[in-house]
Amino acid sequence: MLAVVVLGVWFHGDWTLLPLILAGAVLFLAGGIIGVAGVVVLGGSRTPFPCPPAGARLVQRGVYAWMRHPLYTSVMLASFGWALIWQSWPAGLAAVVLAVFYDAKARHEEHWLREAFPEYPDYQKRVRRFIPGIY
Repeated sequence: MLAVVVLGVWFHGDWTLLPLILAGAVLFLAGGIIGVAGVVVLGGSRTPFPCPPAGARLVQRGVYAWMRHPLYTSVMLASFGWALIWQSWPAGLAAVVLAVFYDAKARHEEHWLREAFPEYPDYQKRVRRFIPGIY
């Protein structure tokens, strides 16, 4: 994430493409809203570790009814938005690398979630990983 931020500022475009700036702002804002919504719904269950803590419950309400990993989605959207706002292809490339990382991390985390929550496979069938109805 730091690479996306720094590369955007250091290797920015000329800010002449207003549609890119507006699209970036929309993605950045959407990422922020999704992230806040995810944090609010998780409440005290939020942890920096991908393995669910003992006694945790599977959250399937709020933004988690639309996507299984809203916090990761939030960072990815904000990263792509930042790259577009700055019109920075190096930041865009870093955002792609970050998205690949979060996809791999989510897949790994889902192994633990299936072990911790018997209802997780049904949840996986109903709710997409990052993009509602798509992926």
